[in-house]
Amino acid sequence: MRALFWLLTLAALAVGLAVAANYNAGYVLLVIPPWRVEVSLNFFLLLAVVGFILLYWVVRLVSHTLALPRAVAAFRQRQRLHKATAAHFEAARLLQEGRFGHALRNAEKAWANHPVPGAAALLAWRAAHNLRDAERETLWADRVRAADDQGFRAARLMAEAEFALEARRFAEARDTLQLLALNGGRHIAALRLALRAERGLGNWGEVAKLVRQLEKYKALTPEQALPLRSSVLRESLRDLQGNKEGLLRYWHSLDARDREEPLLAREVAQALIAVNASVEAQQLIEQALQKHWESDLVLAYAQCNDGDLIGRIAQAEKWLVQHPRDSALLLTLGRLCRQQKLWGKAQSYLEASLTITPQRAVHVELAKLFDQLENSALALRHYRAAA
Repeated sequence: MRALFWLLTLAALAVGLAVAANYNAGYVLLVIPPWRVEVSLNFFLLLAVVGFILLYWVVRLVSHTLALPRAVAAFRQRQRLHKATAAHFEAARLLQEGRFGHALRNAEKAWANHPVPGAAALLAWRAAHNLRDAERETLWADRVRAADDQGFRAARLMAEAEFALEARRFAEARDTLQLLALNGGRHIAALRLALRAERGLGNWGEVAKLVRQLEKYKALTPEQALPLRSSVLRESLRDLQGNKEGLLRYWHSLDARDREEPLLAREVAQALIAVNASVEAQQLIEQALQKHWESDLVLAYAQCNDGDLIGRIAQAEKWLVQHPRDSALLLTLGRLCRQQKLWGKAQSYLEASLTITPQRAVHVELAKLFDQLENSALALRHYRAAA
């Protein structure tokens, strides 16, 4: 459509010029001594237009000829840039595939002509590290450091921390991550690395803080966080073994949410029972079970040797109303009743537990019960079942 428009425009212009030429009787006199030339004005104008067009194309030809080396150089640069970009993407793909040798070769190709050489150097460094090529790893690490001013400092520090953790150089990894934190690098990936470093160093207080931060950012599910918090608790309890006051202070220093975790409460309760603080352990278990029921925790209830045994049996029977088919609770009631010498109730609870979940611990308790009742045959049968 556009071409048709220009064609019609040129045709109209040609017709207009032809009509104008018919009514134009003027002439042009050119005097160049000793010559004198007289031509019609129409012919002169035609020659001028043709001359202008020829001059324009000559100038353009000369200009393009002079610019040719620069255009060729620009074309070659574009080609090199295109190849470098393609090699960079290929290196990234191969690195993710685990083909580190090919990834390194492509990253080396990309680095020479890459518009951001630090990006290619970072890929080459990671590939060399995975190849365990110490010489080339050092070379590319230096090139990545040289690209700090291109915005690659945080990426370099993250890689250094990862490599240190792989080599179990936990202190070095922590120091590197602290440098990263000074520059605002406290994002989730950095926090995950810091968690690994602090666990490796045994800094359980820092581990607890990092777990809370990661949970806050929803980077850890409750299922992932629980074993970590449990590890923190166990290691902390190990340092407090035999210290009743220290154990109680530590328990009360925990977050309310942590104190409501039955598995964590069980660890502390067992530690308290070990230092003859059964009354405190009993209170702790009752408070924790009031928030969240956990069968493993209720088993520790029977290990609380001091205090009001009748009161504990009454409390356990209240729980039984809410959890009538909990075999661990029935086992606990059987143990408590045996301790109180309530033989009939003990046998009833233990046999009910055995009916729901046959397990060795119940057979052992029944064997002990029948031993106390001097029923050797039944005791022997349950000892054999427990073997």
